Amino acid sequence: MDLENYMLPCLFKTLFGFECLGCGFQRAFFLLLQGHFIGAFKMYPAIYSALLFLGFTALYFYDKSTNHKKALWISGIANGIFMIGGYYYKHFY
Repeated sequence: MDLENYMLPCLFKTLFGFECLGCGFQRAFFLLLQGHFIGAFKMYPAIYSALLFLGFTALYFYDKSTNHKKALWISGIANGIFMIGGYYYKHFY
């Protein structure tokens, strides 16, 4: 099954002509699901921090018994740093 036919195109790249900070996440996620952990990192270096951030976001909204606000902020800031670093790594290194 060729999953690239079903992937969403990047609206930012379509409108402005260059990649955004999130470009590559879908392909990296599918590589991760196939077990290509290093390939997923090379495709989108912030894949692991983004998944951690999404996990804390889900905990924040679905588990109201404990406060996950601090973990959400820390993982969000770390994810932003990894996204910017990964963008620099992909395009300028």
